[in-house]
Amino acid sequence: MSTDYLKRILTSKVYDVAIETPLEIAPQTSQRSGNTILLKREDTQAVFSFKLRGAYNKMAHLPGSALAKGVIAASAGNHAQGVALSAQKLGCKALIVMPTTTPQVKINAVRALGAEVILWGDSFSDAYSHAAMLEKKLQMTFVHPFDDPDVIAGQGTIGMEILRQHADPIDVIFVAVGGGGLISGIAAYIKQLRPEIKIIGVQTFDSDAMMRSVKAGKRVHLNEVGLFSDGTAVKLVGAETFRLAKQYVDDYICVDTDAICAAIKDVFQDTRCVLEPAGALALAGAKQYAINHKMKGRTLIAIACGANMNFDRLRFVAERAEVGEAREAVFAVTLPEQPGSFRALCELVGNRNVTEFNYRMSDTKQAHVFVGIHINNASEPDRIAHGFRKHGFDTIDLTQDEMAKTHLRHMVGGKSGLAANEVLYRFEFPERPGALLRFLNSMKPTWNISLFHYRNQGVDFGQVLVGIQLPFGQKKAFRLFLEEVGYPYCNETDNPAYRLFL
Repeated sequence: MSTDYLKRILTSKVYDVAIETPLEIAPQTSQRSGNTILLKREDTQAVFSFKLRGAYNKMAHLPGSALAKGVIAASAGNHAQGVALSAQKLGCKALIVMPTTTPQVKINAVRALGAEVILWGDSFSDAYSHAAMLEKKLQMTFVHPFDDPDVIAGQGTIGMEILRQHADPIDVIFVAVGGGGLISGIAAYIKQLRPEIKIIGVQTFDSDAMMRSVKAGKRVHLNEVGLFSDGTAVKLVGAETFRLAKQYVDDYICVDTDAICAAIKDVFQDTRCVLEPAGALALAGAKQYAINHKMKGRTLIAIACGANMNFDRLRFVAERAEVGEAREAVFAVTLPEQPGSFRALCELVGNRNVTEFNYRMSDTKQAHVFVGIHINNASEPDRIAHGFRKHGFDTIDLTQDEMAKTHLRHMVGGKSGLAANEVLYRFEFPERPGALLRFLNSMKPTWNISLFHYRNQGVDFGQVLVGIQLPFGQKKAFRLFLEEVGYPYCNETDNPAYRLFL
Protein backbone atom coordinates (compact mmCIF):
# COMPACT_ATOMS: atom_id res chain seq x y z
CA MET A 1 0.00 0.00 0.00
CA SER A 2 2.88 2.39 0.79
CA THR A 3 4.38 1.90 -2.69
CA ASP A 4 0.92 2.50 -4.10
CA TYR A 5 0.80 5.90 -2.38
CA LEU A 6 4.22 6.83 -3.71
CA LYS A 7 3.00 6.09 -7.23
CA ARG A 8 -0.32 7.86 -6.61
CA ILE A 9 1.47 11.01 -5.50
CA LEU A 10 3.96 10.99 -8.36
CA THR A 11 1.15 10.63 -10.91
CA SER A 12 -1.32 13.02 -9.23
CA LYS A 13 -3.19 15.40 -11.53
CA VAL A 14 -2.98 18.57 -9.50
CA TYR A 15 -1.06 21.05 -11.63
CA ASP A 16 -3.94 21.91 -13.95
CA VAL A 17 -5.25 24.05 -11.07
CA ALA A 18 -2.51 24.11 -8.43
CA ILE A 19 0.89 25.79 -8.54
CA GLU A 20 4.16 24.61 -7.05
CA THR A 21 4.16 26.88 -4.02
CA PRO A 22 7.29 28.62 -2.73
CA LEU A 23 9.38 27.31 0.15
CA GLU A 24 10.57 30.48 1.85
CA ILE A 25 12.61 31.28 4.92
CA ALA A 26 10.91 33.20 7.73
CA PRO A 27 13.90 35.42 8.61
CA GLN A 28 12.78 37.12 11.82
CA THR A 29 11.11 34.01 13.22
CA SER A 30 14.21 31.97 12.38
CA GLN A 31 16.46 34.47 14.15
CA ARG A 32 14.35 34.42 17.31
CA SER A 33 14.18 30.63 17.30
CA GLY A 34 17.85 30.01 16.57
CA ASN A 35 16.80 27.59 13.80
CA THR A 36 16.21 27.90 10.07
CA ILE A 37 12.42 27.96 9.73
CA LEU A 38 11.01 27.56 6.22
CA LEU A 39 7.38 28.15 5.29
CA LYS A 40 5.71 26.08 2.57
CA ARG A 41 3.40 28.77 1.23
CA GLU A 42 0.17 26.94 0.39
CA ASP A 43 -1.62 30.19 1.13
CA THR A 44 -0.46 31.35 -2.32
CA GLN A 45 -2.74 28.88 -4.14
CA ALA A 46 -5.67 30.25 -6.14
CA VAL A 47 -8.13 29.47 -3.32
CA PHE A 48 -5.59 30.46 -0.62
CA SER A 49 -5.19 26.91 0.73
CA PHE A 50 -3.84 23.47 -0.16
CA LYS A 51 -7.31 21.92 -0.40
CA LEU A 52 -7.67 22.24 -4.17
CA ARG A 53 -4.81 19.73 -4.66
CA GLY A 54 -6.72 16.79 -3.20
CA ALA A 55 -10.11 17.89 -4.49
CA TYR A 56 -8.92 18.24 -8.07
CA ASN A 57 -6.91 15.00 -8.01
CA LYS A 58 -9.99 13.11 -6.84
CA MET A 59 -12.25 14.69 -9.43
CA ALA A 60 -9.75 14.40 -12.31
CA HIS A 61 -9.64 10.63 -11.74
CA LEU A 62 -13.44 10.27 -11.97
CA PRO A 63 -14.86 8.68 -15.14
CA GLY A 64 -16.73 10.96 -17.51
CA SER A 65 -20.06 9.41 -16.56
CA ALA A 66 -19.55 10.39 -12.92
CA LEU A 67 -18.48 13.92 -13.77
CA ALA A 68 -21.58 14.30 -15.94
CA LYS A 69 -23.76 13.71 -12.86
CA GLY A 70 -21.75 16.22 -10.80
CA VAL A 71 -19.98 16.15 -7.45
CA ILE A 72 -21.11 16.96 -3.93
CA ALA A 73 -19.13 17.92 -0.83
CA ALA A 74 -19.61 19.07 2.74
CA SER A 75 -17.38 21.85 3.97
CA ALA A 76 -17.31 25.07 5.95
CA GLY A 77 -14.67 26.75 3.81
CA ASN A 78 -11.41 25.74 2.15
CA HIS A 79 -12.41 22.30 0.82
CA ALA A 80 -15.59 23.84 -0.58
CA GLN A 81 -13.56 26.37 -2.56
CA GLY A 82 -11.21 23.65 -3.79
CA VAL A 83 -14.10 21.51 -5.05
CA ALA A 84 -15.81 24.52 -6.64
CA LEU A 85 -12.69 25.62 -8.53
CA SER A 86 -11.97 22.05 -9.64
CA ALA A 87 -15.52 21.66 -10.91
CA GLN A 88 -15.20 24.92 -12.82
CA LYS A 89 -11.98 23.66 -14.42
CA LEU A 90 -13.46 20.24 -15.30
CA GLY A 91 -16.77 21.66 -16.47
CA CYS A 92 -18.99 19.72 -14.07
CA LYS A 93 -21.69 20.66 -11.57
CA ALA A 94 -20.72 21.06 -7.90
CA LEU A 95 -23.09 21.10 -4.94
CA ILE A 96 -21.62 22.14 -1.59
CA VAL A 97 -23.45 21.65 1.71
CA MET A 98 -22.25 24.18 4.29
CA PRO A 99 -23.34 24.68 7.92
CA THR A 100 -25.69 27.59 8.55
CA THR A 101 -22.98 29.07 10.80
CA THR A 102 -20.58 29.50 7.84
CA PRO A 103 -19.50 33.16 7.44
CA GLN A 104 -21.05 34.88 4.43
CA VAL A 105 -17.61 35.67 2.97
CA LYS A 106 -16.94 31.94 2.52
CA ILE A 107 -20.39 31.25 1.08
CA ASN A 108 -19.91 34.08 -1.42
CA ALA A 109 -16.46 32.77 -2.41
CA VAL A 110 -17.86 29.31 -3.21
CA ARG A 111 -20.78 30.71 -5.20
CA ALA A 112 -18.43 33.02 -7.11
CA LEU A 113 -16.63 29.91 -8.38
CA GLY A 114 -19.89 28.60 -9.84
CA ALA A 115 -20.91 26.03 -7.24
CA GLU A 116 -24.39 25.68 -5.78
CA VAL A 117 -24.53 26.10 -1.99
CA ILE A 118 -27.01 24.53 0.40
CA LEU A 119 -26.92 25.72 4.02
CA TRP A 120 -27.79 22.94 6.44
CA GLY A 121 -27.37 22.31 10.17
CA ASP A 122 -25.28 23.93 12.86
CA SER A 123 -22.02 22.03 12.37
CA PHE A 124 -19.88 20.23 9.81
CA SER A 125 -21.30 16.93 11.06
CA ASP A 126 -24.85 18.10 10.25
CA ALA A 127 -23.77 19.29 6.79
CA TYR A 128 -21.89 16.04 6.15
CA SER A 129 -24.94 13.90 7.03
CA HIS A 130 -27.16 15.93 4.71
CA ALA A 131 -24.60 15.75 1.89
CA ALA A 132 -24.43 11.95 2.27
CA MET A 133 -28.21 11.79 1.92
CA LEU A 134 -28.18 14.02 -1.17
CA GLU A 135 -25.36 11.98 -2.70
CA LYS A 136 -27.61 8.93 -2.87
CA LYS A 137 -30.70 10.85 -3.85
CA LEU A 138 -29.06 12.81 -6.67
CA GLN A 139 -26.58 10.09 -7.74
CA MET A 140 -23.68 12.53 -7.43
CA THR A 141 -20.11 11.64 -6.43
CA PHE A 142 -19.05 12.64 -2.92
CA VAL A 143 -15.65 14.34 -2.66
CA HIS A 144 -14.44 13.71 0.87
CA PRO A 145 -12.33 16.48 2.47
CA PHE A 146 -9.67 14.06 3.73
CA ASP A 147 -10.50 10.34 3.91
CA ASP A 148 -9.97 9.33 0.28
CA PRO A 149 -6.79 7.90 -1.35
CA ASP A 150 -6.89 10.32 -4.28
CA VAL A 151 -7.44 13.29 -1.96
CA ILE A 152 -4.57 12.13 0.26
CA ALA A 153 -2.30 11.67 -2.76
CA GLY A 154 -3.13 15.15 -4.03
CA GLN A 155 -2.12 16.67 -0.70
CA GLY A 156 1.02 14.49 -0.75
CA THR A 157 2.36 16.43 -3.73
CA ILE A 158 3.38 19.07 -1.17
CA GLY A 159 5.91 16.59 0.23
CA MET A 160 7.16 15.89 -3.28
CA GLU A 161 7.72 19.62 -3.88
CA ILE A 162 9.53 20.11 -0.56
CA LEU A 163 12.15 17.45 -1.37
CA ARG A 164 12.62 18.89 -4.84
CA GLN A 165 12.95 22.45 -3.53
CA HIS A 166 15.27 21.75 -0.59
CA ALA A 167 18.03 19.21 -1.31
CA ASP A 168 19.92 20.10 1.88
CA PRO A 169 19.21 18.29 5.18
CA ILE A 170 15.76 18.77 6.73
CA ASP A 171 15.29 17.90 10.39
CA VAL A 172 11.52 18.23 10.96
CA ILE A 173 8.41 19.00 8.93
CA PHE A 174 5.45 20.33 10.92
CA VAL A 175 1.93 19.83 9.59
CA ALA A 176 -1.46 21.01 10.91
CA VAL A 177 -3.82 18.10 11.55
CA GLY A 178 -7.61 18.08 11.32
CA GLY A 179 -8.98 14.98 9.62
CA GLY A 180 -5.48 13.90 8.63
CA GLY A 181 -5.49 14.19 4.83
CA LEU A 182 -2.62 16.67 4.62
CA ILE A 183 -0.24 15.00 7.06
CA SER A 184 -0.90 11.45 5.86
CA GLY A 185 -0.19 12.45 2.25
CA ILE A 186 2.99 14.35 3.07
CA ALA A 187 4.24 11.67 5.47
CA ALA A 188 3.52 8.80 3.05
CA TYR A 189 5.78 10.46 0.49
CA ILE A 190 8.56 11.82 2.71
CA LYS A 191 9.05 8.64 4.72
CA GLN A 192 9.44 6.54 1.55
CA LEU A 193 12.31 8.68 0.27
CA ARG A 194 13.79 10.48 3.30
CA PRO A 195 12.87 8.42 6.38
CA GLU A 196 15.31 10.37 8.57
CA ILE A 197 13.10 13.49 8.35
CA LYS A 198 10.73 13.70 11.29
CA ILE A 199 7.06 14.41 10.60
CA ILE A 200 5.30 16.14 13.50
CA GLY A 201 1.55 16.72 13.59
CA VAL A 202 0.29 19.91 15.22
CA GLN A 203 -3.16 20.18 16.79
CA THR A 204 -4.97 22.47 19.20
CA PHE A 205 -5.62 21.27 22.74
CA ASP A 206 -9.36 21.38 22.10
CA SER A 207 -9.31 19.60 18.69
CA ASP A 208 -6.81 16.78 19.13
CA ALA A 209 -8.73 13.83 17.67
CA MET A 210 -5.72 12.39 15.81
CA MET A 211 -3.40 12.52 18.80
CA ARG A 212 -5.96 10.86 21.04
CA SER A 213 -6.71 8.25 18.39
CA VAL A 214 -3.06 7.31 17.94
CA LYS A 215 -2.60 7.01 21.71
CA ALA A 216 -5.74 4.87 22.04
CA GLY A 217 -4.87 2.69 19.04
CA LYS A 218 -8.29 3.36 17.53
CA ARG A 219 -10.22 6.30 16.18
CA VAL A 220 -11.59 8.44 19.01
CA HIS A 221 -14.69 10.56 18.46
CA LEU A 222 -14.60 13.93 20.24
CA ASN A 223 -17.90 15.21 21.58
CA GLU A 224 -16.86 18.83 21.10
CA VAL A 225 -14.05 20.60 19.26
CA GLY A 226 -12.69 24.11 19.63
CA LEU A 227 -13.79 26.50 16.91
CA PHE A 228 -10.96 29.04 16.70
CA SER A 229 -8.87 26.93 14.31
CA ASP A 230 -11.95 26.01 12.31
CA GLY A 231 -9.94 24.44 9.50
CA THR A 232 -8.79 21.66 11.84
CA ALA A 233 -11.93 21.37 14.00
CA VAL A 234 -12.65 17.70 13.24
CA LYS A 235 -14.37 15.38 15.72
CA LEU A 236 -13.39 12.08 14.03
CA VAL A 237 -10.33 11.52 11.83
CA GLY A 238 -10.53 9.39 8.69
CA ALA A 239 -10.04 5.62 8.71
CA GLU A 240 -7.39 5.73 5.98
CA THR A 241 -5.70 8.87 7.31
CA PHE A 242 -5.55 7.26 10.75
CA ARG A 243 -3.88 4.17 9.28
CA LEU A 244 -1.27 6.22 7.46
CA ALA A 245 -0.64 8.55 10.40
CA LYS A 246 -0.02 5.58 12.70
CA GLN A 247 2.50 4.23 10.21
CA TYR A 248 4.38 7.37 9.22
CA VAL A 249 3.94 10.27 11.66
CA ASP A 250 6.66 10.48 14.32
CA ASP A 251 4.99 12.60 16.99
CA TYR A 252 2.38 15.24 17.80
CA ILE A 253 2.32 18.52 19.67
CA CYS A 254 -0.63 20.60 20.86
CA VAL A 255 -0.71 24.39 21.05
CA ASP A 256 -3.26 26.90 22.35
CA THR A 257 -5.06 29.84 20.80
CA ASP A 258 -2.51 32.38 22.02
CA ALA A 259 0.36 30.48 20.37
CA ILE A 260 -1.55 30.37 17.07
CA CYS A 261 -2.21 34.12 17.23
CA ALA A 262 1.49 34.75 17.88
CA ALA A 263 2.37 32.59 14.86
CA ILE A 264 -0.05 34.55 12.66
CA LYS A 265 1.76 37.71 13.75
CA ASP A 266 5.16 36.11 13.05
CA VAL A 267 4.16 35.23 9.49
CA PHE A 268 2.79 38.72 8.92
CA GLN A 269 6.03 40.29 10.10
CA ASP A 270 8.07 38.00 7.84
CA THR A 271 5.87 37.98 4.73
CA ARG A 272 3.20 40.70 5.14
CA CYS A 273 0.62 37.95 4.59
CA VAL A 274 -2.12 37.00 7.04
CA LEU A 275 -2.71 33.29 7.61
CA GLU A 276 -5.90 31.83 9.03
CA PRO A 277 -5.56 30.04 12.42
CA ALA A 278 -5.25 26.56 10.86
CA GLY A 279 -2.71 27.99 8.41
CA ALA A 280 -0.45 29.17 11.22
CA LEU A 281 -0.90 26.06 13.35
CA ALA A 282 2.20 24.28 11.99
CA LEU A 283 4.44 27.28 12.71
CA ALA A 284 3.07 27.57 16.26
CA GLY A 285 3.92 23.89 16.75
CA ALA A 286 7.40 24.30 15.26
CA LYS A 287 8.22 27.15 17.63
CA GLN A 288 6.97 25.27 20.68
CA TYR A 289 8.63 21.98 19.67
CA ALA A 290 11.97 23.75 19.20
CA ILE A 291 11.70 25.21 22.70
CA ASN A 292 10.63 21.92 24.30
CA HIS A 293 13.52 20.01 22.69
CA LYS A 294 16.09 22.82 23.04
CA MET A 295 16.70 22.76 19.29
CA LYS A 296 19.26 25.13 17.78
CA GLY A 297 20.75 25.25 14.31
CA ARG A 298 18.19 22.86 12.82
CA THR A 299 16.17 23.15 9.63
CA LEU A 300 12.44 23.14 10.34
CA ILE A 301 9.66 23.35 7.76
CA ALA A 302 6.12 24.48 8.61
CA ILE A 303 3.26 24.07 6.16
CA ALA A 304 1.44 27.42 5.90
CA CYS A 305 -1.68 25.64 4.74
CA GLY A 306 -4.30 28.39 4.42
CA ALA A 307 -5.10 32.10 4.50
CA ASN A 308 -8.89 32.35 4.38
CA MET A 309 -9.09 34.67 7.36
CA ASN A 310 -12.13 36.77 8.21
CA PHE A 311 -10.97 40.39 8.47
CA ASP A 312 -13.01 41.00 11.63
CA ARG A 313 -11.08 38.22 13.39
CA LEU A 314 -7.86 40.26 13.27
CA ARG A 315 -8.88 42.23 16.36
CA PHE A 316 -8.90 39.06 18.42
CA VAL A 317 -5.63 37.83 16.88
CA ALA A 318 -3.82 41.08 17.63
CA GLU A 319 -5.07 41.10 21.21
CA ARG A 320 -4.04 37.52 21.94
CA ALA A 321 -0.75 37.50 20.01
CA GLU A 322 0.83 39.58 22.78
CA VAL A 323 0.13 36.87 25.34
CA GLY A 324 1.07 34.05 22.96
CA GLU A 325 4.45 35.64 22.29
CA ALA A 326 5.00 36.26 26.02
CA ARG A 327 4.61 40.01 25.50
CA GLU A 328 1.87 40.65 28.06
CA ALA A 329 1.22 39.38 31.57
CA VAL A 330 -1.99 40.00 33.51
CA PHE A 331 -2.47 39.94 37.28
CA ALA A 332 -5.10 40.30 39.96
CA VAL A 333 -3.58 42.39 42.74
CA THR A 334 -5.22 43.01 46.13
CA LEU A 335 -4.63 46.41 47.77
CA PRO A 336 -5.52 47.66 51.24
CA GLU A 337 -8.21 50.31 50.77
CA GLN A 338 -6.20 53.18 52.25
CA PRO A 339 -4.56 56.37 50.91
CA GLY A 340 -1.28 55.73 49.08
CA SER A 341 -1.86 52.05 48.20
CA PHE A 342 -2.62 52.67 44.54
CA ARG A 343 0.42 54.92 44.21
CA ALA A 344 2.63 52.29 45.86
CA LEU A 345 1.47 49.67 43.35
CA CYS A 346 2.19 52.04 40.45
CA GLU A 347 5.69 52.63 41.80
CA LEU A 348 6.30 48.86 41.80
CA VAL A 349 5.21 48.68 38.17
CA GLY A 350 7.79 51.38 37.55
CA ASN A 351 8.81 52.10 33.97
CA ARG A 352 7.16 49.00 32.53
CA ASN A 353 4.56 49.61 29.83
CA VAL A 354 1.06 49.12 31.29
CA THR A 355 -1.45 47.56 28.87
CA GLU A 356 -4.44 47.43 31.26
CA PHE A 357 -5.33 48.94 34.64
CA ASN A 358 -8.83 48.39 36.06
CA TYR A 359 -9.56 49.72 39.53
CA ARG A 360 -12.75 50.62 41.41
CA MET A 361 -12.99 51.82 45.02
CA SER A 362 -14.41 49.14 47.32
CA ASP A 363 -16.61 49.53 50.39
CA THR A 364 -14.54 46.84 52.14
CA LYS A 365 -11.03 47.07 53.58
CA GLN A 366 -9.51 45.67 50.37
CA ALA A 367 -9.67 46.57 46.69
CA HIS A 368 -8.83 44.36 43.72
CA VAL A 369 -6.97 45.67 40.69
CA PHE A 370 -6.71 44.01 37.26
CA VAL A 371 -3.27 44.83 35.81
CA GLY A 372 -1.82 44.13 32.36
CA ILE A 373 1.92 44.69 31.86
CA HIS A 374 4.10 44.43 28.75
CA ILE A 375 6.88 41.84 29.22
CA ASN A 376 9.94 40.73 27.26
CA ASN A 377 10.07 37.02 28.08
CA ALA A 378 8.02 34.18 29.53
CA SER A 379 9.82 34.14 32.89
CA GLU A 380 9.04 37.78 33.71
CA PRO A 381 5.49 37.27 35.11
CA ASP A 382 6.88 35.20 38.00
CA ARG A 383 9.35 37.94 38.92
CA ILE A 384 6.71 40.66 38.73
CA ALA A 385 4.26 38.68 40.87
CA HIS A 386 7.03 37.94 43.40
CA GLY A 387 7.82 41.67 43.60
CA PHE A 388 4.19 42.56 44.27
CA ARG A 389 3.88 39.93 47.00
CA LYS A 390 7.19 40.93 48.57
CA HIS A 391 5.75 44.40 49.16
CA GLY A 392 2.56 43.10 50.75
CA PHE A 393 0.20 42.91 47.77
CA ASP A 394 -1.52 39.54 47.35
CA THR A 395 -1.20 38.66 43.65
CA ILE A 396 -2.64 36.04 41.30
CA ASP A 397 -0.98 35.54 37.90
CA LEU A 398 -3.81 35.41 35.33
CA THR A 399 -1.62 35.29 32.21
CA GLN A 400 -2.87 31.81 31.29
CA ASP A 401 -6.45 32.29 32.54
CA GLU A 402 -8.85 32.15 29.57
CA MET A 403 -11.78 33.69 31.44
CA ALA A 404 -9.67 36.62 32.59
CA LYS A 405 -8.26 37.33 29.14
CA THR A 406 -11.53 36.98 27.25
CA HIS A 407 -14.08 38.42 29.67
CA LEU A 408 -12.80 39.79 32.97
CA ARG A 409 -10.56 42.48 31.52
CA HIS A 410 -13.59 43.99 29.77
CA MET A 411 -15.92 43.95 32.78
CA VAL A 412 -16.44 46.38 35.64
CA GLY A 413 -18.48 46.08 38.78
CA GLY A 414 -17.95 43.87 41.77
CA LYS A 415 -19.58 41.36 44.07
CA SER A 416 -23.34 41.45 44.43
CA GLY A 417 -24.95 40.48 47.68
CA LEU A 418 -28.00 39.37 45.69
CA ALA A 419 -26.13 36.67 43.74
CA ALA A 420 -26.65 33.78 46.17
CA ASN A 421 -26.08 30.18 44.99
CA GLU A 422 -24.41 31.45 41.83
CA VAL A 423 -22.45 29.23 39.45
CA LEU A 424 -20.31 30.72 36.69
CA TYR A 425 -19.87 29.09 33.27
CA ARG A 426 -18.09 30.13 30.09
CA PHE A 427 -19.80 29.06 26.83
CA GLU A 428 -19.13 29.23 23.10
CA PHE A 429 -22.37 30.28 21.39
CA PRO A 430 -22.66 29.62 17.63
CA GLU A 431 -23.12 32.87 15.73
CA ARG A 432 -26.61 32.35 14.38
CA PRO A 433 -30.09 33.75 15.05
CA GLY A 434 -31.81 32.16 18.03
CA ALA A 435 -28.69 30.82 19.78
CA LEU A 436 -29.32 32.86 22.94
CA LEU A 437 -33.05 32.18 22.92
CA ARG A 438 -32.42 28.45 22.65
CA PHE A 439 -30.08 28.71 25.63
CA LEU A 440 -32.65 30.59 27.71
CA ASN A 441 -35.54 28.31 26.74
CA SER A 442 -33.53 25.26 27.87
CA MET A 443 -33.21 26.68 31.39
CA LYS A 444 -35.68 25.98 34.15
CA PRO A 445 -37.94 28.95 35.05
CA THR A 446 -36.66 28.86 38.64
CA TRP A 447 -33.06 29.60 37.56
CA ASN A 448 -32.04 33.23 37.44
CA ILE A 449 -29.29 34.73 35.28
CA SER A 450 -27.22 36.89 37.61
CA LEU A 451 -24.33 37.81 35.26
CA PHE A 452 -23.98 37.88 31.48
CA HIS A 453 -21.06 39.03 29.33
CA TYR A 454 -20.91 38.41 25.57
CA ARG A 455 -18.00 38.97 23.18
CA ASN A 456 -17.65 38.24 19.50
CA GLN A 457 -14.33 38.95 17.84
CA GLY A 458 -15.07 38.24 14.22
CA VAL A 459 -15.18 34.46 14.55
CA ASP A 460 -17.92 31.90 13.93
CA PHE A 461 -18.90 31.80 17.60
CA GLY A 462 -19.49 34.22 20.44
CA GLN A 463 -17.85 33.82 23.82
CA VAL A 464 -20.28 34.15 26.70
CA LEU A 465 -19.75 34.28 30.46
CA VAL A 466 -22.93 33.47 32.40
CA GLY A 467 -23.73 33.53 36.10
CA ILE A 468 -26.76 31.43 37.07
CA GLN A 469 -28.42 31.19 40.48
CA LEU A 470 -29.26 27.56 41.14
CA PRO A 471 -31.79 26.70 43.89
CA PHE A 472 -30.78 23.95 46.28
CA GLY A 473 -31.01 20.43 44.82
CA GLN A 474 -30.81 21.50 41.16
CA LYS A 475 -27.27 20.30 40.29
CA LYS A 476 -28.46 17.17 38.46
CA ALA A 477 -30.99 19.17 36.46
CA PHE A 478 -28.26 21.65 35.58
CA ARG A 479 -26.00 18.89 34.27
CA LEU A 480 -28.85 17.70 32.05
CA PHE A 481 -29.33 21.26 30.83
CA LEU A 482 -25.65 21.46 29.81
CA GLU A 483 -25.97 18.24 27.83
CA GLU A 484 -29.21 19.34 26.17
CA VAL A 485 -28.07 22.79 25.07
CA GLY A 486 -24.93 21.27 23.56
CA TYR A 487 -22.70 24.37 23.55
CA PRO A 488 -19.03 23.94 24.51
CA TYR A 489 -18.55 25.15 28.10
CA CYS A 490 -16.12 25.49 30.98
CA ASN A 491 -17.03 25.69 34.68
CA GLU A 492 -15.44 28.86 36.10
CA THR A 493 -17.18 28.79 39.51
CA ASP A 494 -13.93 28.06 41.36
CA ASN A 495 -11.81 30.48 39.35
CA PRO A 496 -10.04 32.74 41.89
CA ALA A 497 -10.35 35.75 39.59
CA TYR A 498 -14.13 35.35 39.65
CA ARG A 499 -14.05 35.32 43.44
CA LEU A 500 -12.06 38.55 43.48
CA PHE A 501 -13.74 40.65 40.79
CA LEU A 502 -17.25 39.35 40.11
